[in-house]
Amino acid sequence: MTKVYPNAAAAAVKATSDGHASVLTVWKKSLLFNCNGFTVYDGKGNLVYRVDNYMQGNRGEIVLMDAAGKPLLTIRRKRLSLGDNWLVYDGETVVNPRLSVRKHVNILTTKCLAHVTPTSNYANNKNTASSSSSSSSSNKNKAMYEIEGSYSQRSCAVYDGKKRRVAEIKRKEAAGGVALGVDVFRLIVEPDMDTALAMALVILLDQMFGSSKRFSS
Repeated sequence: MTKVYPNAAAAAVKATSDGHASVLTVWKKSLLFNCNGFTVYDGKGNLVYRVDNYMQGNRGEIVLMDAAGKPLLTIRRKRLSLGDNWLVYDGETVVNPRLSVRKHVNILTTKCLAHVTPTSNYANNKNTASSSSSSSSSNKNKAMYEIEGSYSQRSCAVYDGKKRRVAEIKRKEAAGGVALGVDVFRLIVEPDMDTALAMALVILLDQMFGSSKRFSS
């Protein structure tokens, strides 16, 4: 059976201070039996992220966890809003959302998929709680992102407010060039972006444009 996680030739180290990008393998499959979700491996084949409650998308809430099952981010559909709008929270909290993600609906600009903006309350609280934070950390908190490309083809990228590509989704091939299908793909994350947040955006793209859209309400 073909391994879905990266082989030695395709592997890359997790993003660290040395400036390398993280290359993750995303498998649209839960570790739990009879449960939809995602399983994410690093370049060495180690489990790094998981989503096991994906069927709960029909209730508008999805939790991204680390390998041990600790909640990292909670994704909730924004209630009483027009269009496909979602909020991203830290941990399991459902107050003070970190980011707002809105599906792009302008038919004249088809390459844009979604817009990601920080919520004002979260930014204000962060600035108050850590006024002595480094400039790089502050820039991450204030970042705005746009996602462009085609999620159905697993070919899209995340750009920050300066139009720099900070994350990318690509089709993955096994050794020998055998395509693994759309349920297994690569997520490449530059050091300027948090890998957990990049994975949260993958989940949201799947809700907006993937087969899991039918579970949303």
